[in-house]
Amino acid sequence: MSKEQNIATQQRFGQAVNANELDELHQIFSPGVIDHDPAPHQIAGPAGFIRFFRELRESFPDFQIDVEHLVADEHNVSIAYTLTGTHRGVFLGIPASGRRIRARGVQIARFEDGKIVERWGSSDQLGILEQIGEPVMPLQ
Repeated sequence: MSKEQNIATQQRFGQAVNANELDELHQIFSPGVIDHDPAPHQIAGPAGFIRFFRELRESFPDFQIDVEHLVADEHNVSIAYTLTGTHRGVFLGIPASGRRIRARGVQIARFEDGKIVERWGSSDQLGILEQIGEPVMPLQ
């Protein structure tokens, strides 16, 4: 697949997540996708991503992911993104605070045959916890 086709698939991924059309992820991720940075308790494959985003939507019903920067080659698409939302449900065991969050993250996806087969990523979970009012101990 071409760089342009991989970028289009990455954009479909973002659109599906933002529109809460998560069954679309079965068409975006390979059944054997490897997630090098899974969320806690994330199961394997596309179903793991679907469950993760459903849980995130329960915690932040209005969440939105916006891509700020994208770099691609023939096999990989890398994005820097911003996640925004309002904490209206339990998140990592923390009851709803009603507070707005804004967090940055990055993701690298490797593509084969038009689907994501590997993913690496990181988001500012510590920043999210601080924004919803969870005290965070400084590193010493």
